[in-house]
Amino acid sequence: MSPPPLPADSNIVLTGFMGTGKTAVGRAVAERLGRWFVDMDAVIEQRARKPIRAIFAEQGEMAFRLMEAELCHELARERNLVIATGGGALVAEANREALGRSGVLICLDAPVEVILERLAGADDRPLLAGQDRRARVEALLAQRAAAYAAIPHHVDTAGKTVEEVAEAVIRIARRAGPGPLRIPVRHPNGEYPILIAAGLLVETGQAMLDAGLRPGPCAVVTNPGVAAAHAGRLVQGLEEVGFRPAVVEFPAGEAHKTLATVATLYDAFVAAGLDRRSPVIALGGGVVGDVAGFAAATFLRGVPFVQAPTSLLAMVDASVGGKTGVDLPQGKNLVGAFKQPELVVIDPETLRTLPSDEFRSGLAEVVKHAIIGDPAMFAWMEGRQLDGAEPLRWGLTEMIAAAVRVKVAVVEEDPLEQGRRAVLNLGHTFGHALEALSNYQMRHGEAVAVGLAAATRLAARLHVCEAELVDRVERLLERLGLPTRIAAGYAPEQVLAAMATDKKRLSGRLRFVLPRAIGDVDIFDDVPVEAVLGVLGELSGQDQRP
Repeated sequence: MSPPPLPADSNIVLTGFMGTGKTAVGRAVAERLGRWFVDMDAVIEQRARKPIRAIFAEQGEMAFRLMEAELCHELARERNLVIATGGGALVAEANREALGRSGVLICLDAPVEVILERLAGADDRPLLAGQDRRARVEALLAQRAAAYAAIPHHVDTAGKTVEEVAEAVIRIARRAGPGPLRIPVRHPNGEYPILIAAGLLVETGQAMLDAGLRPGPCAVVTNPGVAAAHAGRLVQGLEEVGFRPAVVEFPAGEAHKTLATVATLYDAFVAAGLDRRSPVIALGGGVVGDVAGFAAATFLRGVPFVQAPTSLLAMVDASVGGKTGVDLPQGKNLVGAFKQPELVVIDPETLRTLPSDEFRSGLAEVVKHAIIGDPAMFAWMEGRQLDGAEPLRWGLTEMIAAAVRVKVAVVEEDPLEQGRRAVLNLGHTFGHALEALSNYQMRHGEAVAVGLAAATRLAARLHVCEAELVDRVERLLERLGLPTRIAAGYAPEQVLAAMATDKKRLSGRLRFVLPRAIGDVDIFDDVPVEAVLGVLGELSGQDQRP
């Protein structure tokens, strides 16, 4: 019988002989996963207020081993750490068992020649004192061989960079744990999974095999900036399981979300030898996902599609639900298709390279989803908890998952946007108009943030919601660094005219999604133009109320 999976917050414990890279690799792993890093030797030195060589000289090795054992058992009670042990810390079986219960144990290995090269010039290793350092290393390795062999996972660090070893460690830790968070999405033709876990991008190829996709030629559609930051890891994982990826780039930005760009993708797909079973993988933000998805929906009358979003906005919104498309000069998303992906791979680690302004922009969609269907998330983002509820202890992964679940619940109810799904356009009727007026220089999330403020004010003006809701929404948006006002230079009539090309019109009338309360929104088709102009006037400083 196999052991139960480790909990998601289990520790990652690195051990191995000196010179194998435990500290450097541990720091890299902790940084990538957003965890605390603990170097056991450094902690012992700090507590003893002296270097380890002094502890050996003044108190003896036994005293040091007792300090080491005490710290092992202390750290075993903690969670979500990356721990680098001393080279002999897990020789004692009791220490191995204690830290093994707290997480996954990984031993870093290297040949004697590599260890000697790395330790050349090191004078702080008391166990290497003496004339013949090679003989001492070989003797210590022989003494510890059985203990190191008892560690369940090993990584050979010879000839590898710190980042390469860190990647291998993260993959071992994930496989030893419960696996990524999985959110199923049902649609009329079947079901696909959304997978969420830090460091998951390199596992995309295996996830594609698990989803039933066939190895062979495939296309990774991205932009130059995202390609430089993330395409290498994605391609590595694809090639390891038999895919032959062609990386296809187009310039970043809404200005390139056009039919002309789609035509260049078709040419690249033909050159790469794609057939009807060859997947197209969107690696990037919402623009990449929309364009690549539309190309996948129409190339050879449809090829498999995979989403690997790298922006917060795309993770919580654009990658979920199957909507793809491009813009026309007359308006946003006027040409498109519903194309359900085979799977969505969300790796929050990719957000490390996202500019802070883009991350804040994505938070607007998180707020939108909270208003639509998750009062607990809204309260958590406000920094408070709901009355009588347990306090939420969320991190980035949990926030993304909560926002995704709201959208999944809506799109499952209305996969082709025939009714209920329209609530996901909360703030978008205003926001798309502002984007168009700015010639798409305004970030989508910033436009949505102003749209959320406008929709809430319109709801209050129409007595759909309490006035207090306006303060709550705008206070949260401003706390997150998002705008709540219309930029100078846009008159209310201009914004209203820009709304006239919005595809969310119904029988010539503008459709508004308005909040009644946090977690309760509805669709309104009979909003007086005077009320809309009044709200636009308030937010632009041109209040037109009599």
